[in-house]
Amino acid sequence: MLGTWQADPFGIAAVVVLGGLYAWGVVGLARRGERWPVARTLAFAVLGLGTTAVATMSALAVYDRVLFWPAAVQNILLDLIAPLGLALGDPLALARRALPARAGERLERALRGRLVRTLTFPLLSTVLVLASELSIYFTPYFETALRHGAVHQVMYLQLVLTGCLFVLPMLSHEEMLPSWCGYPVRALFVFVDGLVDAVPGIVVMTSSTLIAGGWYRAHTPGWGPGADRDQQIGGGLMLTIAELVGLPFLIAVFVEWVRAEKGTTAALDRRLDEELAAAPAPRPAAAADDAGAAAPEPGMMRPWWETDQGAIGERFRRGQG
Repeated sequence: MLGTWQADPFGIAAVVVLGGLYAWGVVGLARRGERWPVARTLAFAVLGLGTTAVATMSALAVYDRVLFWPAAVQNILLDLIAPLGLALGDPLALARRALPARAGERLERALRGRLVRTLTFPLLSTVLVLASELSIYFTPYFETALRHGAVHQVMYLQLVLTGCLFVLPMLSHEEMLPSWCGYPVRALFVFVDGLVDAVPGIVVMTSSTLIAGGWYRAHTPGWGPGADRDQQIGGGLMLTIAELVGLPFLIAVFVEWVRAEKGTTAALDRRLDEELAAAPAPRPAAAADDAGAAAPEPGMMRPWWETDQGAIGERFRRGQG
């Protein structure tokens, strides 16, 4: 299992193309004197591309045509873990910063377009992930993929893309989401998605119908488990991996939430400091006495909530009105 590997066109293309583009962006920022977080680069390379390589070229890929459970693990890695690693790398933000201004604007418009926002709507993307997995296992699709290498490559691509439709907006590009989908709502969607991700594993594990039964009955090796037991093992592993990845995903959303709150607080503090610095200096006491009025206390200015341009200031002004 550890020493058996094979070359795969999809795995090689994914690692070379995606890794090359990401490295180009990081190097381009470095040449401009800008830094890109090392943690994001590691997440993209190790968890994202590394998982893709393991799923498509390790022993899982070598044995997926003779045993069901390696194929089940392979597919769940491409559907859940690889997209999570790619999203943690935040490739869309890197592209916006590394591309020329005009190309970055075109990318931004495309990501804000109606088609992308529809496909990445959390409820729809969750349904698409579930429908993708169920269609693979409970239609002739999976057995056809086992028989034809080109269809197998298409299935790989489908799994990665449908997984990214849900994960990318949640972790790296919130502009794809509706305005009401703040971090508390996102955390709720991730929790629900974790429950939904368990469905394919449960259905596969408990199904009395053999998935690609004709193929696996003809190709199961004598040293492997029987076809029924093989499918139960595969479904159990799908369920286990889906539930294990749910908690790190939820933690990642909370980390992004805390980071966003810190950024908002820092921006508010900077604006208040600027307003304080721009406030007129208090008049001397003597000048105030000549005018027949008491001198203002040093540093007096309007409370921040009276001048706030956000929701708090608007609420205050409505209350005053």
